[in-house]
Amino acid sequence: MRVCRFGEGRLGLVEGQSVRDVTAALDVLPSYRYPLPGHDPLVAHLALVRARIEAIGPQAPVLPLSEVTLLSPVANPGKIIAAPVNYQKHLDEVKSDSQIHAGNPAHTITIQQAGVFLKATSSLVGPGEGIVVRKPDRRTDHEVELAFVIGRTASNVSRSEALGYVAGYAIGLDVTIRGSEDRSLRKSPDSYTVLGPWLVTADEVPDPGSLDLEISVNGERRQQSNTKYLILGVAELVELASSFYTLHPGDVVLTGTPEGVSPIGPGDRIVATIARIGTMEVEVR
Repeated sequence: MRVCRFGEGRLGLVEGQSVRDVTAALDVLPSYRYPLPGHDPLVAHLALVRARIEAIGPQAPVLPLSEVTLLSPVANPGKIIAAPVNYQKHLDEVKSDSQIHAGNPAHTITIQQAGVFLKATSSLVGPGEGIVVRKPDRRTDHEVELAFVIGRTASNVSRSEALGYVAGYAIGLDVTIRGSEDRSLRKSPDSYTVLGPWLVTADEVPDPGSLDLEISVNGERRQQSNTKYLILGVAELVELASSFYTLHPGDVVLTGTPEGVSPIGPGDRIVATIARIGTMEVEVR
């Protein structure tokens, strides 16, 4: 199932080039009072929501996909976790390009040495909202990544059980200001985490370790690879992250980008594609 959020918080079921408005399925979610939970309620109750979508979907209004503004499929992640230098060829390009590593030795160590890092949840947007360049005087790069969303609470999970904690997959753009500062700072401006175009439930992606991914800017292909080249795959990242943090439903994990990162600027049009997920178009302004 492909589930999206669009417009003013509407819930959609994506079918080809159409979206069925299944917002009524949200009625199955529990009512919350302050303090609100530290997880995403839709993801936490995805099985209930999915069953309701299946029941009402055939009668739901249909909209052209091209006419809706796609939001992030996850509204309230407790954490956005990101994996640095998780493709060997990207690590090689970081080491060889001073504009990328900016003289900071912490940017050229392996993921096994660096571990993962956190991005501000306020950086999260959907493809229809676009990227707003925060510092036009500094180089800002695109990074296309497979993203996955945690479906249930996870702590100290082994890699053999890890995929059972994944609710689904999406395309992620980890937008980055180049410089010597810590990754978390340079990757956390508003709109610098783009997630979409929808959430593909985990049952439709049986092997996240064999997905082609690519990105083009203004029609020029910039990055092209396959998730089989990930140093730490999805299961290993769940194992690593859950050994340090408790993961909650709706937490987003960005798995890292392959080689080919390059600058973007206002007026650019980004098109990112990952097999079994789809294609995401994003405007830069």
